[in-house]
Amino acid sequence: MRSASLPPDDPGPVFDGVQVLEVAQWTFAPAAAAVLADFGASVIKIEDPVTGDPQRGLASSGVVPMVGGVNVVTAQTNRGKRSVGLNLRDPRGHELLLRLVERADVFVTNFRGPARRKLGFDEDTVRARNPRIVYARATAQGARGPDADRGGYDFTSFWMRSGIAAALTAEDADRPLPQPPAFGDKAGAMNLAFGIAAALYRRERTGVGSTVDVSLLGSALWQHSSAILYSWGLDREFPVVTGRSANPIARSYRTGDGRWIALMMIESDRWWPDLCRHLDRPDLLADERFADAAARSANHDACVAELERVFAALPLREWERRLSDLAGPWAVLRSMRETATDPQVVENGYAVPVDHDGTEVRLMSAPVQFDEQVPELRRAPEHAEHSEQVLLELGCDWAEITRLKDAGVV
Repeated sequence: MRSASLPPDDPGPVFDGVQVLEVAQWTFAPAAAAVLADFGASVIKIEDPVTGDPQRGLASSGVVPMVGGVNVVTAQTNRGKRSVGLNLRDPRGHELLLRLVERADVFVTNFRGPARRKLGFDEDTVRARNPRIVYARATAQGARGPDADRGGYDFTSFWMRSGIAAALTAEDADRPLPQPPAFGDKAGAMNLAFGIAAALYRRERTGVGSTVDVSLLGSALWQHSSAILYSWGLDREFPVVTGRSANPIARSYRTGDGRWIALMMIESDRWWPDLCRHLDRPDLLADERFADAAARSANHDACVAELERVFAALPLREWERRLSDLAGPWAVLRSMRETATDPQVVENGYAVPVDHDGTEVRLMSAPVQFDEQVPELRRAPEHAEHSEQVLLELGCDWAEITRLKDAGVV
């Protein structure tokens, strides 16, 4: 999809010509490499020649649903890549990996330190074969400290350890609030993609290849930093779930048919008059209890009660009509299914249809666009789909490839 406003001398995808080598599993690091692929990078994904990325098994085991016969988890995380099945425990497989390293601009991994060293793709080994390479490490808790080599998923390292789950869980809850699938992985992936992009830019200026470190814990602390810093400064937990805004028009209200409308009019005095007009309640403007932000704060409960009665009087459809040209920030609480037809999602190309061998599945695009272009997403590879193709490009002939396959190396 191209915008008509693009200049005729469009330079092409921003990562065109960048070679990325991925030795990673699950979502965090692979999703970062997928973002690079969205914008033109050539990504080779190294997988175990027998089992492949364990994420592939989630659908067959029933952990995640198939959509039209497509494993959408793998499709979302690995679109646009080529897959090579390679036994890194075999010296021949390890040497093939290092030959690929020599051609790569970026090496991406989320294997723990001991595994990287054991399998021979730690930073020193990789950089010895390619000093200019950008070496990107995705970790659970960071590259240093007592838990540097301890594994973790986004549920443990991002959600639970960072205080996010604690902030969103009510004190009387039976258990901590669960997180949506791969919630922290996707945030960490964008951070890792940014780090790689910055390292490539630095290399273009200096010729020096950097080591990029991004962790799930660090990503969560950045994401949650406002509430955490409030808690540190106050020396007590900042109330996220039970906290009450002093501003009655910075909260949610239930409509007559049980839906929710969220107002986020932080500049209360700026938006209050227009809101009252759209609510068809000009009398609220004349009410001294609500005359300005200080008065509405002092009479918070009365103001909220009045607004609750107003919103409860009409269904959502009517409120959407009445508030359609309200300038102040507001939104409807949408379900996940409803986002599929949200005009902003559709018109901006945030969900992109991708052909998976005759089955069309919509995937989420990276939340970045260049020159008003929606990136063209390509399907994820089958397990080891491109092994022969990549080895031929590496200079192997068919006889050598056959021997390697017979030996279980590829």
